[in-house]
Amino acid sequence: MIKKCLNFLNLRQAFLLVFACFVCNFAKAQQNAWIRINQLGYTPAGKKVAVWGGKSIRQLRSFEIKNAQTGKTVYVHPVGKDYGAYGPFVQSFRLDFSSMQDTGRFFVQAGDVKSPTFRIARDVYKGAADFVLRYMRQQRTLFNPFLKDSCHTHDGFALYAGKVGIPDSSRIDAGGGWHDASDYLQYATTSANATFHLLAAYRDFPKVFGDLKQANGLDGKNGRADVLDEAKWGLDWLLKMHPKANQMYNQIGDDRDHASMRMPKEDPYYGRGFERPVYFIDGEPQQRGKFMNNTTGTSSTAGKFSSAFRLGAMLFDKEDRTYAKLLSKKSETAYAYANIKPGVTQTVSVKSPYIYAEDNWVDDMQLAAAMGFSTTKKGKFAREALRYARQEKITPWMISDTAAHYQWYPFINLGHYELAKGLKGQDREEIVSYYKQGIEEVNRRAEKNAFFRGVPFIWCSNNLTVSFAIQCLWYKELTGDAHFDELAQANFDWLFGTNPWGTSMVYGLPSWGDTPVDPHSAFTFLGKHPIDGGLVDGPIMASTYRNLIGIKLNNPDSYAEFQSDLAVYHDDYGDYSTNEPTMDGTASLIYLLASKEGKAMEEPTGKK
Repeated sequence: MIKKCLNFLNLRQAFLLVFACFVCNFAKAQQNAWIRINQLGYTPAGKKVAVWGGKSIRQLRSFEIKNAQTGKTVYVHPVGKDYGAYGPFVQSFRLDFSSMQDTGRFFVQAGDVKSPTFRIARDVYKGAADFVLRYMRQQRTLFNPFLKDSCHTHDGFALYAGKVGIPDSSRIDAGGGWHDASDYLQYATTSANATFHLLAAYRDFPKVFGDLKQANGLDGKNGRADVLDEAKWGLDWLLKMHPKANQMYNQIGDDRDHASMRMPKEDPYYGRGFERPVYFIDGEPQQRGKFMNNTTGTSSTAGKFSSAFRLGAMLFDKEDRTYAKLLSKKSETAYAYANIKPGVTQTVSVKSPYIYAEDNWVDDMQLAAAMGFSTTKKGKFAREALRYARQEKITPWMISDTAAHYQWYPFINLGHYELAKGLKGQDREEIVSYYKQGIEEVNRRAEKNAFFRGVPFIWCSNNLTVSFAIQCLWYKELTGDAHFDELAQANFDWLFGTNPWGTSMVYGLPSWGDTPVDPHSAFTFLGKHPIDGGLVDGPIMASTYRNLIGIKLNNPDSYAEFQSDLAVYHDDYGDYSTNEPTMDGTASLIYLLASKEGKAMEEPTGKK
């Protein structure tokens, strides 16, 4: 009897399990619409827009905001304009609830479709910039505080420095700085730009950052904000890369380092034990695969050195006068170095054609001159900065809607902001108008789709998105014009889930959200370590993705139903084009997150 009962129960349980699976699969099959939100949340006074996307046409008239705990409707609003097809969706709407000031936890519902829950509060961005700073520490080379171990301690041997009497293969001390991405190469152009962003984040939003780490990145307070510790780590390496007035180096290692995915250690890929090549900036073309790169001068990278040194000197002046004086002197010699031969300095590769093929340099010289004007008040710097500004008024990708890899770098003109702050009258109006023209170019494309997406899906599209949001922020600060607030917020929201895939593009942020779990990173793939804060490359045009070398997904595509001919994104280790974090993009994101937290602190509390 007992055995019969057990058999009956097993049969009943099996039936219920099969039925439950059927119901679940049926429900999944029926879901053909989604509501995307910023998983970090929104501030009470900020722009708040969710995006509805569907794979069939529906007649939506209104949407509701509901309290996540009670299910009670607290806000109802018409859905507004139908933006039509975009990416995987045949229909899309922007669900604008900016006028809702209530704080708490909510979800959006339109018909039978619900969004994930989210918060509205002043503190939704609190701590985010410090969280992302974890990734920068993890990318440190020489001593790595995450691994509590050292790597690449033998860098390196000089190449192309014969012009200043340094024979090829001469030993120099270039250890330090950050690994650029999931390979372990190091570039002065990205590192100097990252250092500038970290310094600027502290200068503009000092109250945002905490002090939980020592200078070496290990636990413990040292009386200095962690972001400034990290910026100094970058400055110290740049000093090594510009050891004398007539010497400056461009990169450590090259793509021979791509022999295997591995944890940071000592790499023996260059025939000189554990030493890696350190490429000199001579202003002449150097190796790019089978051919030569298109280097035309010394300005683009040396200009970035000068800007970072200037800002560093300003911020360390009270804390360490000797260090500040050294940085100030180096900013001048770097500026002179940039003028040795006006032109761009591209990076080097040996086996493949992939490099940072930067194609502009006047923006870097403008920033360097603007920083010189900011700190010395010398009119010659202002005149030079203005002259450079007029040579590239708008960052070219904003007009062309495309670009080669790192063709226009940094991805926005930082010099316009720094210069405009120091000008008055017509000159200031002129510089600010350049920012506006660039934003309007992107906005013309953005206003045609529900995601307000006007940034092109080129490689590292997320880096462009971060930079463009910063340009919008700076334009508003310079003018008080709030016309582009919604566009700026849409670009920020995109990074944290308001995109066709409904995922955050930052590893581990927010901790409760849909974020990358299988990035193209040895830390996660081999070491099973989290890479908190790493900003991944982001969606890329499907046509570009199909033509890249060596990409193969390792697992079934969890976002398959959201891929389209417009763009693809894969949370898969095998996709190095959309899911690999970059150091410099992450540094820019730290500035953007610091600005969001800093601005939120100025808002009224909001209603409960």
